[in-house]
Amino acid sequence: MGGGLLFALSCNLDTLLLAGAYGLRGISLSLQGRLILAAVTTAVTALSLFFGAMTEGLFQGGNGRILGGAVLMGMGLWVILDYLRHPASGAPEPAGGDSLRAMVALGAALAVNNAGAGVCAGAVGVSVFWGSCANFAVTLFCLPFGGFLARHGWARWLEPYALPLSGGLLVLLGALELWG
Repeated sequence: MGGGLLFALSCNLDTLLLAGAYGLRGISLSLQGRLILAAVTTAVTALSLFFGAMTEGLFQGGNGRILGGAVLMGMGLWVILDYLRHPASGAPEPAGGDSLRAMVALGAALAVNNAGAGVCAGAVGVSVFWGSCANFAVTLFCLPFGGFLARHGWARWLEPYALPLSGGLLVLLGALELWG
């Protein structure tokens, strides 16, 4: 389950930034809006973990874990290098409103990050169930926590470091799978 939590933390830093951006603008998401965002991102995460787990059996003798771990590390390094070349926030801009349509669209935008990492995480053995549960819980935690950070002036401090931190967590998860 530890890999699922690390995976979920990495995939939800953009959610934390989005919630901080909402908070800085004085926007508060309803419980329904938060649940929709968590459900959409978790559905995409579960599917990607499932597809990744399906590929694990295609490789012999642990080679799938090695390949998946290496790809996770590569994705993390890519995120870090891309940030170093273009330091800017990768968080989606807050949508106007808390409607079902806006929350589903925003959830889909947030889930794009989870899809690629989810396939690799599934290939290295992150449980579909625990990874999905962790994603749902971490998403629900990040939404109000981002607002809290905004109200207390921390959101602007965290924003420049979210992408390299997310990349670093992916590198760590990949390394744990390769050498753990």
